[in-house]
Amino acid sequence: MARKDKSLRYSIFDPTGNITALVESPVPVAGQPRVAAEIMTLHQAVEQVGFVSRSDVDGVDLELRMAGGEFCGNASLSAAALFCLHEGDRPVVLQVSGAERPVAVTLRREGDGFLGCMVMPRAAGIQCETFAFGSVQAELPLVRSKGISHLVIEPSSPFYALLNRREDAEGAVKRWCEQLGADGLGLMFLSGEKDAWHLTPLVYVPGSDTVFWENSCASGSAAVGMLLASRHSETVELALEEPGGTLRVKSDPISGETWLFGHTKRIFET
Repeated sequence: MARKDKSLRYSIFDPTGNITALVESPVPVAGQPRVAAEIMTLHQAVEQVGFVSRSDVDGVDLELRMAGGEFCGNASLSAAALFCLHEGDRPVVLQVSGAERPVAVTLRREGDGFLGCMVMPRAAGIQCETFAFGSVQAELPLVRSKGISHLVIEPSSPFYALLNRREDAEGAVKRWCEQLGADGLGLMFLSGEKDAWHLTPLVYVPGSDTVFWENSCASGSAAVGMLLASRHSETVELALEEPGGTLRVKSDPISGETWLFGHTKRIFET
C-alpha cells in the first residue's frame, strides 16, 4: 500500500482462489476505489476488495459494498465468515451492493475455514443478445442481473476462441459491458457436460476499473446454473471446476431459486 496506513483494518480471504480483501475501517464511498487499488498493489494476489460495516437495518447483520459497487458472491461468503469469526457461528444476513434484497448465508466450519451455502440473487432476465468483436458477430446467452451480468460462452460459439486470446477477451468484455450498460460483466467460458464441467471466468467492473481472469466466480457460476436450468426446464446441480477449485451450484427454474456452495478461509489480517 502506497501510504502503508496501519490504522486501516482489513482481512484477506481465499474463497476458492478468488482472493478477496474485506476492509472493516470506515472509508467513504468516493474513496473506496483508491483504497482498493492500494490494497491490490500491496497484495497482488487480491482480485477484489469489499468494505464491510454493521447494519442498522432490522434483520440484517452486515453491509458489504464492493469497491466498484458490483455484486460479488465470493466476497459475500467471505464477509459472512468474517462476521462468524467475530460473533460466533450462526446464519448471517447481508445487504450487498448490486443486490436488491438481503442475501442469506449459512456456514459451517470445515478445516481451517468455512463451507458456505448462499441463496443467490435472482436474474433479472435470461436471453440471447448479439455481440461483435473484430470480424465476428454472433449471439450469446446473457444472464442479466442488477449487480453484475454474465455472458456464457461455450465451445460451439465463435467467441470461445477468446479463451486463448486473453488480451482480445479483455477488450471484448469492456466493450460489451459498455454496450449493455452493466454494473459489471463476466465472460464465463464453459465447457463439459454432466459431471465434468469446467469454467474459466473473466470479470470486468467499470466502477473499480478492474479486469481479472478470476480463479473462481460465484455469481458467474450461479449464472451458469440459471442458464442451464432455464434451458432444460428442470433443476440442475453442477460441480464447476474453476482455476482455483470447485464451486457447486443448484438452480431451480420453477421457484427461481439458486444456491451457491463454496469454501472460504481467512489468510491474512491487519
